[in-house]
Amino acid sequence: INAEYMGINEPKVSISSEVNENELDRAKEIYLPEGEIEPTLEWVPSESESSEEDTPNPTKHKKSNGFFKLFEKIPFKSKVLQPDDIEPLLIQMRERLVTKNVAPEVADKICESVKSNLVGTTLGGLNKLSTKVREAMEQALVRILTPKVDINILRGVDKARRERRPYTIVFCGVNGVGKSTNLAKICYWLKHNNLKVMITACDTFRSGAVEQLRVHSRCLDVPLFERGYNKDAANIAAEGIAQGKKEGMDVVLIDTAGRMQDNEPLMRSLSKLININDPDLILFVGEALVGNDAVDQIVKFNGCLRDLSDKPVPRLIDGIVLTKFDTIDDKVGAAISMVYSTGQPIVFVGVGQTYTDLKKLNAAVVVDHLLC
Repeated sequence: INAEYMGINEPKVSISSEVNENELDRAKEIYLPEGEIEPTLEWVPSESESSEEDTPNPTKHKKSNGFFKLFEKIPFKSKVLQPDDIEPLLIQMRERLVTKNVAPEVADKICESVKSNLVGTTLGGLNKLSTKVREAMEQALVRILTPKVDINILRGVDKARRERRPYTIVFCGVNGVGKSTNLAKICYWLKHNNLKVMITACDTFRSGAVEQLRVHSRCLDVPLFERGYNKDAANIAAEGIAQGKKEGMDVVLIDTAGRMQDNEPLMRSLSKLININDPDLILFVGEALVGNDAVDQIVKFNGCLRDLSDKPVPRLIDGIVLTKFDTIDDKVGAAISMVYSTGQPIVFVGVGQTYTDLKKLNAAVVVDHLLC
């Protein structure tokens, strides 16, 4: 393919053959599910998550009935709740949230919000204060995790198609969180929705980054646009998008270099890429493991994108991909911290290594883990 764009000659666009066949076979064993499995984004609860709900417990109901019978003849008075009534329980709730990896400052703000919602309300005679506080906390956490803006990628792709251009997604985040792997998972999902996808390699900084994407492109049987290393990432993205349009691609997925949030040169490079190419979607890829660091990472990423933008309305992170969600047991607090700190939704969670290990976040399951 001969092309010139912004002074760069001979871009490479291929399903690369520069991958060792043994390496490719090993990659397929890791990433590709056995057989042609249709990816599903719906969350399937584990046995531990579903067993309590699915298994009837008649003893529990008998105990409840017996308990209430003991108090049938005892008059109860309603009570208007005051701060002193609620604070001891909220202190316990805060400690629980922090142990589940919710950032302390976020836990403080959530507890303060719950308290302000409960103070002045009436506690009925037969209601337990602990139950009322827990219910209020559950509602607050579900509200945080419920998207305020609907990110519907397939609908966005359809709109871009009508405009005769590819839908573009930029993946950004710190080092080592699984950007490339989760980009490949999303590529697999898009392909199974009958979309033509191209990957563009804009991590020209990390040694081996382009080679990693070559392996994924071969496994997925999609074209990879790449220019090697030590090139301007913004220009490569622009040329990749132009090539995607020329080739009739529905989606162009743009991989970027992992960078620490305090690395100003690399943050400037990311800001330039976004300002020049104006992607349809900017996804921040973060680890579910990091807990408190998640807030610092995503807030500083957004801050740099805001400060370095040359647009009247800066483009910021649109959504979050939370990786390694299968490794954290019940310490799911990073999900709350990241969403609360940005107001942006978690679009996907990664729950394993294969391409089908991509799910939507189930807010009810996360909240249950936080408060159990």
